[in-house]
Amino acid sequence: MRALKIAATGMSAQQMRVEVISNNLANMSTTGYNARRAEFSDLHYQQLARPGSINANDGTVLPTGVQLGLGVRPASVSVNLSQGSLAQTGSELDLAIEGNGYIEVTLPNGAAAYTRDGALKRSAEGVIVTADGFPVAPEIVIPQDARSISVNANGEVYAYFADEVDAQLLGEITLSGFTNAKGLEAVGSNLFRETAASGPPAVAVPGEDGLGTLRQGYLEESSVDAVKELTDLIEAQRGYELNSKVISAADQMLGATTQVR
Repeated sequence: MRALKIAATGMSAQQMRVEVISNNLANMSTTGYNARRAEFSDLHYQQLARPGSINANDGTVLPTGVQLGLGVRPASVSVNLSQGSLAQTGSELDLAIEGNGYIEVTLPNGAAAYTRDGALKRSAEGVIVTADGFPVAPEIVIPQDARSISVNANGEVYAYFADEVDAQLLGEITLSGFTNAKGLEAVGSNLFRETAASGPPAVAVPGEDGLGTLRQGYLEESSVDAVKELTDLIEAQRGYELNSKVISAADQMLGATTQVR
């Protein structure tokens, strides 16, 4: 009874879809989060009669054949790269990326990671870091006596001092772009790592080479559409129920077979 196994793959697929939706809803308020979507493909087919097979001595061929599908499988969990809306915070180290690109940070093991979460902080040493304490690359140090910080659209970081009229340039925040940003590996904490699918990063000044610009005092909100997610959740629930009904029907058919006397 193939229907049992086929319906089981359908239930597993809808369960995975619900898990992806639940993760999207859980990250509705996560800065810079991009919604995910589960995608599926049909499994291989059992060829009982191949299309085009010769069906008679006169050379007549089967126009369609008999192909029985064996279920569904997960194909990918794709990331929707559409930008979330910008929320004004007023904090001088909050940076939103308007357009494409990621801010590069350095992990404790020296490896590079990338993020769109621009909620940056200042460490005890004055280094600009993420909320988890990872320094932004290239490293920028804010002097202890700096009165305020200004970051322009091109990523230049300026410090203002009480005894000086002109601002002092501390450094420049660059952005990294990828040929296939959907191929980045999500590692949690709003961080991504380069993979063979994403291609190497192309580092440039914000506003150049197709990269976005920076906006100080703003943060990018999550791109999750709660109404769409809830609609998809109901659809996934109904799909799960329908597959469970197929299993019930197949079980009843097997029961009828075993009760034949």
